[in-house]
Amino acid sequence: MTDSRVRLVALLALALLLVALLVLVAVWTPWRTLPPVPGGSTAPDPNAYFSPAEITRANAFHRSIRPPAYVSLVIGLALTLLLGLTSWGARLVGALARPLGGGWGWQVLLAALAVVVLGRLATLPFDLRAETVLRRYGLSTQTWASWTVDRLRGAGITLAILLIMLFGLYALVRTAPRWWWAPAAGLAALLVIVLSFLYPVLIEPVFNKFTPMPAGELRSSLLELADRDGIAVDDVLVADASRRTTALNAYVSGLGSTRRIVVYDTAIEQLRPAEIRSVVAHELGHVKHRDVWYGTALGALGTAAVVCLLYLLLNRPGVLARAGVSSLADPRSIPLVLALVALLTTLGGPLQLLLSRRVEARADVHALDLTGDVETFIAMQQRLAVTNLSDPDPPPVVYALFASHPTAAQRIALAKDWQTLHPAPARVAGP
Repeated sequence: MTDSRVRLVALLALALLLVALLVLVAVWTPWRTLPPVPGGSTAPDPNAYFSPAEITRANAFHRSIRPPAYVSLVIGLALTLLLGLTSWGARLVGALARPLGGGWGWQVLLAALAVVVLGRLATLPFDLRAETVLRRYGLSTQTWASWTVDRLRGAGITLAILLIMLFGLYALVRTAPRWWWAPAAGLAALLVIVLSFLYPVLIEPVFNKFTPMPAGELRSSLLELADRDGIAVDDVLVADASRRTTALNAYVSGLGSTRRIVVYDTAIEQLRPAEIRSVVAHELGHVKHRDVWYGTALGALGTAAVVCLLYLLLNRPGVLARAGVSSLADPRSIPLVLALVALLTTLGGPLQLLLSRRVEARADVHALDLTGDVETFIAMQQRLAVTNLSDPDPPPVVYALFASHPTAAQRIALAKDWQTLHPAPARVAGP
């Protein structure tokens, strides 16, 4: 089969994957979480739920944290594009591997290591600045030693996953120069699924220690809440989040027999039991609506589509030459591959965040349906927003590009609308 025929097959595969993605997004995404509200929906108003001092403090925090965070993102992406879309990346990989014989295995290993290390070093000053801001506002409880260890752990995990992907990719390219994209797309989708399942077991314990919640009223009430929701939970754990942050949170992780409710120790210290139940009810909503499966399916299809698109882009005239290589089988093309992947995932980011915000809103409605406790839900949202210094009213562009959750004011307005539609609470607020 000629190269043009292979490209046509790849284009058709990409089209089918994009159609599958669109169908999944259209069918599964909760575009409307509540029926129409008589008299119109409640307008989100931060001033109605937060004091001027709380809004001023949150705004000051975000004015301080945004510049280093945004500059870090821009520099990281710019460095990736610079190495990939010029010959500098190929020269760097070749120079690093030359003393070791220049074999393709060494090139893959050293290219991945160089990309991870250079990226971390380039953004390190801005990450340090961001951590300083977090400490100034009392959100970080880490020492510089523990902060450094966490960053090294994160870099190690990133490097390990990157090596698995790159060794697999270049082994396929060398074995099937024309058709590598087909098995690569399938294996990349499979890797997304495997990582989604293994994350609670392998990744979470790297950053937190988990201990069983002692028997008592809170533990029993959380298990009862899950049972009433028809969700099997293996255990209730407490995460030692306080060694890193003062932020409050709880979540449900794992699948099947490994599913567990996890509560931050900070939440146990600062939230009322009823507020913790409200947070957990939201998280149970993600399980009830199979949001992890939904997200995993989207990620798998999206990753397979990126692989097909990557193949088509790499076969365009002049693309490989721009990066200083003549063939994709040459591992010196790794910076180019990573640059194209970074560019494609960055462009797809706003859509992923939009979907995330809709899914989070549905989980809020589930929490209200499950507990019937509007007052506690609102109190919990206020407490979380104030303690975590959530942005009370982000600029539209910032909200679209970076927000994975609705704002606290939007979530409280949703609760008010739910209350209008359900004037008789199903449950009474707990202690």
